[in-house]
Amino acid sequence: MPRSADRALPNRPLRLLGGAAITLSIAALMAVLFWTILEAAEAQPLSAASSIDIPWLLWITSLQAALSTSISLVVGVAIAWALNRLHFPGRGLLAGLFASAIVTPGIVVAFGLLTVWGRSGWLSRVSEVWFGAPLDLPIFGLGGVVAAHVILDGAFAATILLNRLNSIPLERLKTGQSLGLSARTRFEIIDWPVIRSSLPGLGAIIFLLAFTSFPIVLLLGGGPSVQTLEVAIYSAVRLDFDLNAAVLLAVLQIGLCSAIILLAAAAPAVPVSVAQRSPLRWRDRGWATPLQGLVLLAATAGFGLPLAALLIDGLSDAVQLLESPSFWRALGTSLAIGLASAILTLVLAVTLAAARAASSLKFFRIGLGVPAYAYLAVPAVALSLGAFLFIRNLGIAPGAVAPLVVIVANTLLALPFGMATLSPAFDSVVRTRGRLMRSLGLSGSKQFMLVEWPLLGRDFGTVFALAFCFSLGDLGVIALFGTQDFVTLPLLMLRAFSAYRGTDAAAIAAVVLILAVAAFTVLPLMFERLSHARAR
Repeated sequence: MPRSADRALPNRPLRLLGGAAITLSIAALMAVLFWTILEAAEAQPLSAASSIDIPWLLWITSLQAALSTSISLVVGVAIAWALNRLHFPGRGLLAGLFASAIVTPGIVVAFGLLTVWGRSGWLSRVSEVWFGAPLDLPIFGLGGVVAAHVILDGAFAATILLNRLNSIPLERLKTGQSLGLSARTRFEIIDWPVIRSSLPGLGAIIFLLAFTSFPIVLLLGGGPSVQTLEVAIYSAVRLDFDLNAAVLLAVLQIGLCSAIILLAAAAPAVPVSVAQRSPLRWRDRGWATPLQGLVLLAATAGFGLPLAALLIDGLSDAVQLLESPSFWRALGTSLAIGLASAILTLVLAVTLAAARAASSLKFFRIGLGVPAYAYLAVPAVALSLGAFLFIRNLGIAPGAVAPLVVIVANTLLALPFGMATLSPAFDSVVRTRGRLMRSLGLSGSKQFMLVEWPLLGRDFGTVFALAFCFSLGDLGVIALFGTQDFVTLPLLMLRAFSAYRGTDAAAIAAVVLILAVAAFTVLPLMFERLSHARAR
């Protein structure tokens, strides 16, 4: 591979070979699964899925995704604007609360909404005490699905946009402050151009997440009237064992998701690395400050209250759950699957990111990144269906390889986030220290141990934590491959909910939430300390 003189890339043929091998392996896996689905589709008549109203399914999926995206972006802009302006004790904690949305499982948010807004939820109980009658709010259906998506995706959008606002050059802010710009003028001239540049890419990500949503729609959709393609595939395979319909829906899902990704590729990329500094303390005057306070109050209640209610109700009923052997088996399975997925994700992401940083060839760098994002085109249930059909064609019982399928699927789910975190970091190391490493004649292993590991330890921990949390809360794959002997916490939670054991389901959801937040908080710090200890 040729070296780039301007970047002074050290010669790392093994890194390039490792990245290429992983890329080809992922591409081959996706090709095999996609071909298996297409082959099954060709062998089945299209009329087999005539009982499914596909036009309605596409319409309701697109409608809820469009509503979730548009409302989430508005909420995200409002929260980012308010947090950027106001400075108060606990501001960092509040920003961290919204940032935790990326690792908060969707199924946990769904249970949190039911705990507050459900027929036997907090608000209904308050209404019964005060007014003698419980509230009958339409939590199941389109409104509940959109509300859950907005809680997660609105907080996610706010985190991205707040970082963008914090990255505005100080010189521009000081100039605007010296001119005495009003709150509205400042937003129009300084803030909005920065926000607007991120909205297309961010909106595409949120739309795709909502379009392929599984656990939230499965719990809150209220039946066939509000579904996504993923839920319809799950119902066809798991409930009806109608493989004909499932294959047709999977092909449709893959085609539509691929089209969405192609459209998203034309939008400006959402920055993954921005300045993390404290913004200039420039408080707006007049009506803006009270409005910003109301925005943060409403956002904190909207995002924090369901999670707080879930923790309070769930932990109060946790004693009985802790006495259940099935809970401990599911916990052990979830932790084992999560750790295996996190380790595999970190190894693949580090190898791919290091290979990209070692090459200056544009098409090679793009090629290393494309398969990592293939999971977005073949989401969880479609991937599970392909694996299910492929394993069945080999004459192997799906339950025998279920743990391996779940680990691989969870790894592919987290790999895009791992690449988005590590690829810019490895590139930065090469840009700033590549010439020095080359002049010292460092080998690839010494480059990693002496330079990259000490500098990027926290980033490694972030990727490990993200992969662990994604696996811990995933329901898409285990819902299809789970058995009586192979159960994770999300699947146990779903079964408890389906059996009308709401207290058990809430307690499990509280445990999942605590584990996810703890892992996302502790693991990056642990990796950072380990890397610094090695550097010393």
